[in-house]
Amino acid sequence: MRIGVFGGTFDPPHLGHLAAAQEACSVARLERVLFVPAGRNPLKPRAPASTVEHRLAMTELAVADNPAFVVSRVDADRAGPSYSVDLLERLRAEQGPGCQLAFIVGMDVLHELHRWHRPERLLELASLVAVTRPGQSALEAGDLEARLPGATGRITVVRTAGVAISSRELRARVRTGRPIRYLVPDPVAAYIAEHRLYL
Repeated sequence: MRIGVFGGTFDPPHLGHLAAAQEACSVARLERVLFVPAGRNPLKPRAPASTVEHRLAMTELAVADNPAFVVSRVDADRAGPSYSVDLLERLRAEQGPGCQLAFIVGMDVLHELHRWHRPERLLELASLVAVTRPGQSALEAGDLEARLPGATGRITVVRTAGVAISSRELRARVRTGRPIRYLVPDPVAAYIAEHRLYL
């Protein structure tokens, strides 16, 4: 089985995340996508705006209508920093050797991959699916190869026509009373309102 692993803060999950995951499924021929809300991201010094339980609940609501999308709490329950390579090691042990993992990342993340914790091991554990946002350019293969030798043959680039929005922008919209309709799934918007998140 070919499984996509989509890690993120998902604070909140939005239509851009869902469009990216769906396009990754199609282009990279993934049978399932695991959405993995992060416990504590070592690359983001500030804590998430909402608790991991809120982020898990919102992500469950966001993916509920797609049987190929599944939420995993494998990273949420882990104490300490959440390194992607450790996540992939745990998933590899859970899924078994017959499973092919594809780690879904944004193109902006790909530019910094060589700075990650044990990037060579990450590429041994999974191929990469790099998603470009609207208006974002892809990293040139030569640039990537210079930063991380051997990486280019392990990457599929996916261009998505998804919504050009970030979770940070959505939190700011909620905080200032601006609408988030058509930017997040309706159940996520209702959850944010009910729990008074991001105010």
